[in-house]
Amino acid sequence: MNVLVYTGPGTTTEGVKHCLEALRIHLSSYYAVLPVNEKIILNEPWMRKTSLLVMPGGADLPYCEIFNGKGTEIINKFVKQGGKYIGFCAGAYFASARCEFEIGNPAMEVSGPRELGFFPGIKRGCAYKGFEYESHRGARAAKLVVNSAIMPHSPPHVINYYNGGGVFVNASQYKNVEVLARYEDKTDVDDVEQAAVVHCKVGKGDVLLTGTHPEFTSHLLKPEDAHFQTIIDTLQEYDHNRRLFLKDCLEKIGLRVEKDVDISIPNVTPLYVTSPFNPDKVSELYSTLDKNLDLKHEHFYHDQNDIFVFQDESHQEYSIDHPEKLEEPQDEYDPTKAVKHVKLLTSGELPNSKTTPYFNINRYFDSLKRLSGDKIGTFGSILGYVEVTTSTNTIMDKNPGWLQYLPEGFAITASTQIAGRGRGGNVWVNPKGVLATSILFKVPNSPNASSTVVTMQYLCGLALIESILGYGSSESGKGIGYEDMPVRLKWPNDIYILKPEYFNSLNDKDDVSSTVDGDEEKYAKVSGALINSQFLNGQFHLVWGAGVNVSNAAPTTSLNLVLEKLNVIRLAKGLPKLPTYEIELLLAKIMFNLNQFYNEFRQSGLKPFLPLYYKRWFHSNQSVTVDRDGKLRKCVIKGITPDYGLLIANDVNTKEVLHLQPDGNSFDIFKGLVYKKT
Repeated sequence: MNVLVYTGPGTTTEGVKHCLEALRIHLSSYYAVLPVNEKIILNEPWMRKTSLLVMPGGADLPYCEIFNGKGTEIINKFVKQGGKYIGFCAGAYFASARCEFEIGNPAMEVSGPRELGFFPGIKRGCAYKGFEYESHRGARAAKLVVNSAIMPHSPPHVINYYNGGGVFVNASQYKNVEVLARYEDKTDVDDVEQAAVVHCKVGKGDVLLTGTHPEFTSHLLKPEDAHFQTIIDTLQEYDHNRRLFLKDCLEKIGLRVEKDVDISIPNVTPLYVTSPFNPDKVSELYSTLDKNLDLKHEHFYHDQNDIFVFQDESHQEYSIDHPEKLEEPQDEYDPTKAVKHVKLLTSGELPNSKTTPYFNINRYFDSLKRLSGDKIGTFGSILGYVEVTTSTNTIMDKNPGWLQYLPEGFAITASTQIAGRGRGGNVWVNPKGVLATSILFKVPNSPNASSTVVTMQYLCGLALIESILGYGSSESGKGIGYEDMPVRLKWPNDIYILKPEYFNSLNDKDDVSSTVDGDEEKYAKVSGALINSQFLNGQFHLVWGAGVNVSNAAPTTSLNLVLEKLNVIRLAKGLPKLPTYEIELLLAKIMFNLNQFYNEFRQSGLKPFLPLYYKRWFHSNQSVTVDRDGKLRKCVIKGITPDYGLLIANDVNTKEVLHLQPDGNSFDIFKGLVYKKT
């Protein structure tokens, strides 16, 4: 499920930054925390796959100008049907029945009714005078008294960043409103309760509104003067209590939250490039990079998106046994801007288990060797492994300088991504237990190249699902028992799995819902993928990135959780228990299948693979509604075109055959199918 943070007009860069970091730290194991603009909220069907909508601090009037009418109707419906809303500062003014801000101050006064009305009364501010837009001059470290009867896991007193927030007037007098915290120091608003943070029950949903900023963390604030430095120092001293309070607030509105409140986004670690099969190719790659890139002091290279350091084993100061020497001294650590160290192991040596404790590189290569025999293929024979990175796709695709010199089949896998990329620009943190890998394909320019580029995602998705079903075997889709795993392809290449509670017999794996993406109550997404393409030196460089939830239970389920249920079914039939999926072995199987599939795909395209693709997907004979020039038509899906992967559908009434494509919707691709005119 998604947590959406609004980033459009009315927000501040600072407010959005703090929101995203705080929510990702507390929620990323269970939710994808995504920035969205007003177009998405107003025009896309985001509600069904979203748990929480967040309106950060900033200015309330632009929110009203953009969302009044259609937008507030959408948000109100989302919450009343069970969704959750958080309004920080301006987002709370916007969500109250009436906003009264700096009444009597002609330069700043804002007052009037508000359409959402989640808090049924007045939010009046400033709680403390002195606020100035785009300034910290009126800011303070505000002391709050927590309502311990409602918030038992929070400390009785917390300190939050404050800048322009208000008081929820007479809050406890309203039905379905709870005061979670009050201002400790007397405010400039005449109100007995001094409510600073409230929880409102709205229909089936939950709303958290706050006049302070429990999402603000001291390490992202930059001192401007002695006054603001004092505020930062105070916030830093009491940061642990702030985190406990925010965690309690998130749990109060029904969200699943990380247990450890003091975790932080981890630093990126070195990327080790190695191959026991082809160390000469690793050495050749290092020589090519050294020769063709404009390497600066200590082999620094500024690519389009990242700064790299490329070094081989001769550079002893960056020994593979001492990665701690790679740490970058920074006042504020930003992983997206941190230097990415690439260590090319030209001797064929593999990093030891202390260096890569979460991924057994030797086990990966041994498995690939066992599957391939003496014919080690192109894909996966050279592997780059990194424990923590921003995004395996970004490291390759967004850096054409080094991308153009990487060999076809080069792969990067990571144990943790802190800025993983998905469709529509979605960004998330994926924890350990998720297989995150990106693989490079090179397609020469030709009359058929465009078809190859478009349909490559289908081939890769098929190779991935066949690896899950064929785990433990050298055959495709026949994994000595794993073929009974209830996984299905969702067009074009996402993989869904039957939730364990619905998997009670082997026949259940054939239960395909009448909806186009599987029954949302029964199936959960277990793998997502995307392909990015760049045209460099007369070739298309395609980077296919996929994430597979192998063993992490959140946010939905994992291969191994469902495998546990399959083993219960097998035990009842007198069959032996299947070993759990291992990331190293599954990755080797994916590479082996890609080597097998790609040779034929390069010669014959997608067509030979369509029967197997149809066997694995959800959508044969499923119904969709197609928007053709504003007119809705009922159609039935029959397949995909082998040239560009368009959905083939028959109009139920006219029997006309249509070729369909998505309308760009990034939330639910099957809610926006449109007719492709030819």
